[in-house]
Amino acid sequence: MPFKTPLKKKTVKTLGLENLDADAPGRRRLPGLLRRCWFNLNQTFRRRIAHTGITPDQFTVMRTLLEGDAKGMTQRELTDMMSSDANTIASLLERMAAGGLVERKTHERDRRAYRISLKPLGRRKYDEVRKIALALQTEIVAVLPEEKRAEFLEHLALVADACRLAATTTHAAY
Repeated sequence: MPFKTPLKKKTVKTLGLENLDADAPGRRRLPGLLRRCWFNLNQTFRRRIAHTGITPDQFTVMRTLLEGDAKGMTQRELTDMMSSDANTIASLLERMAAGGLVERKTHERDRRAYRISLKPLGRRKYDEVRKIALALQTEIVAVLPEEKRAEFLEHLALVADACRLAATTTHAAY
């Protein structure tokens, strides 16, 4: 059953908030909204897949590997694609390798690096959890009009790209 929330049809303009600062009380703030979305989505997904023995982060690794180079990805590539840090990914991959989900093979050109790929068990677990992930995404975006869903995800991707750029850009002190 899709999640239903009471959506107010009022816009910023009709609420009289258009002249307020972006961080004024009463205004919706990007960091808080993104945090609330991520936290609740991640916790819901975690609960729904707990019976599989896979975590949301492990699922993201598996999906990223499947969408990447067929020969596998290096740990650095995986870290960049997942917007994470090297230590978190190293720990995650160590647990996944111990669980038989991924394998590490020495990189063909750089003996210091490894190519990481899914093992058959990892692929089976991915396929199982993917169904749950798709159902959850469908449930969550169902609060939006159907004709706006793809546009919303495109806009969210733009925001994600802007956040990544901001994280890698050095600015002078304000």
